[in-house]
Amino acid sequence: MKLGSLKEGGRDGTLIVVSRDLKRAVRATGVADTLQRALEDWSNTAPRLNALSEALNAGQAADAFDLDMTALAAPLPRAYEFVDGSAYLPHVERVRRARGAEVPESFYVDPLMYQAVSAGFYGPRDAVRVVSEDYGIDLEAEVVVVTDDVPMAATPEAAAAHIQLIGLVNDVSLRNLIPGELAKGFGFLQSKPRSALSPVFVTPDELGDAWRDNKVHLPLVTHINGEWFGAPEAGVDMQFDFAQLVAHAAKTRPLSAGTIVGSGTVANEDTSLGASCFAERRTVETLQTGKPITPFMKFGDIVRIEMKARDGSDIFGAIEQRIERQPA
Repeated sequence: MKLGSLKEGGRDGTLIVVSRDLKRAVRATGVADTLQRALEDWSNTAPRLNALSEALNAGQAADAFDLDMTALAAPLPRAYEFVDGSAYLPHVERVRRARGAEVPESFYVDPLMYQAVSAGFYGPRDAVRVVSEDYGIDLEAEVVVVTDDVPMAATPEAAAAHIQLIGLVNDVSLRNLIPGELAKGFGFLQSKPRSALSPVFVTPDELGDAWRDNKVHLPLVTHINGEWFGAPEAGVDMQFDFAQLVAHAAKTRPLSAGTIVGSGTVANEDTSLGASCFAERRTVETLQTGKPITPFMKFGDIVRIEMKARDGSDIFGAIEQRIERQPA
């Protein structure tokens, strides 16, 4: 099934079930008012939401309505936790090589992860607002999973059973603020503003055989201002699968229902498949020519991130956003 949230009912939105073709929807009235509430009682709400999904797709759901993407909030407008990994080591290797640094051996056995902003997410058509272009505005196209309650110290095998939903994220980064923050040795803060989530999250079964080995085996496609930017394969070159990432996050603490776990920027060894962020493209340019060529994003630029099934059908809907100046 596919789940989303309307921009109504308060800060956590109103939960809706969305048809497979992303054209129709129905409110989850009587099941759960928000996606967060549904996840907190997933064993009870999931079967009821699935029954509503089957009725909707059969054209039998009462009170169904045409879906308007602009009316959607993020599926989880806010979450108790968002932890983002960096599971695609080709990206890590290239970035470090461009600045003459080696990749520590630990990176191949111990996932990189940081605590990201979860107090609010942009909806799929909301503008990304930034104070200044001088900050180095970048996107990061990623896959995310959402868990129910995960016990502390869960093994990867156990963690896999707690992955309930899958989606996409534009993990917005302000690249020119990152070096100064990391130099302090205390992680990201100002360089990581709010991110944007795909119109819907889906249960793993919606992906069919594209969901296997706890990875999504499909290309993640990004366009900038209508021009192709990249389509790396999300199931290729992923050093740590999502079960491993969830287990890593839960090593010393339980994860609350509704925790979002990100893959990190999707990147392949094959650079002909393009990039999922400007930092990646600029790194490839530096390795090829000695300096970056492509500038970071400007106000007015439009980002589009989506993932299609092998038959061309849309899965999550597209994140499509304009970069805008934050009003004074």
